[in-house]
Amino acid sequence: MTQPIIVRTVAEMREHVRAWKAAGQRVALVPTMGALHEGHLSLIRLAQQHADRVIASVFVNPKQFAPHEDFDAYPRGEAADAERLASVGCDLLFAPNAAEMYAPGFSTLVTVSGVSEPLEGAARPQFFGGVATVVAKLFIQSQADTAVFGEKDYQQLQVVKRMARDLDIPIEIIGAPTARAEDGLALSSRNAYLSPDERAAAVALPNAMKAVAQAVASGGRIDDAEAVAVQALKAAGFRQVDYVEVREASDLSRLGPGPIGDAEGRILVAAWLGGTRLIDNMAVERV
Repeated sequence: MTQPIIVRTVAEMREHVRAWKAAGQRVALVPTMGALHEGHLSLIRLAQQHADRVIASVFVNPKQFAPHEDFDAYPRGEAADAERLASVGCDLLFAPNAAEMYAPGFSTLVTVSGVSEPLEGAARPQFFGGVATVVAKLFIQSQADTAVFGEKDYQQLQVVKRMARDLDIPIEIIGAPTARAEDGLALSSRNAYLSPDERAAAVALPNAMKAVAQAVASGGRIDDAEAVAVQALKAAGFRQVDYVEVREASDLSRLGPGPIGDAEGRILVAAWLGGTRLIDNMAVERV
């Protein structure tokens, strides 16, 4: 098992990228905030199918956390992350500190309007500006040919795609299917915060999405299906449901309240189980 090369500066990373590209190799980037699990490793494996060399970045980005959020508590463990990356043959781990990413006097914010504004954008107004800024920097820093993001953070994926398109960043962006546990819960670093009882109750989240998908695909009203899902989550023990909404898959415009018609739908959910906020999404598949 070969350990990934670990670099902490943009200059070091670019030195390796230049050598790989001089040898005619294609480079992929998988941006992460660490606390890697099987979901992240599935992104590395997918990246390896599209490139000769794979870079994983690990950086807990302070610009996407509000003052009251869990930046300091966010799980960190570079040694464990490096071991997991080694297990799948990742070539390079880019692990910068905050000063490397945001030099003194840093004053630029990348804002993607429209697709970033509803759902997570409404719940966490600072979030997507921080995401778009750090991802734009990582794209430019790494000079990667392709980048892989998980569909679990579906709105984030759409924001990143729109940002790269609008800024003419020459990179291919690939969305990877959500990795799930056997009971259907999406794999997430935040699942570690769940107590055993909460983890057992969490399966209600994917189950509620499945019920919405089936009802909507069968011609049911979107508002009715959403309301049933909210009640099911509350009955299962979720203390607060931020949203259960069916949106158009590409631009996240609101669908409903009636039947979905010919639109391509995506169900997006955010809900609190104890002190943990879980998000997930699912496509509406035609029957």
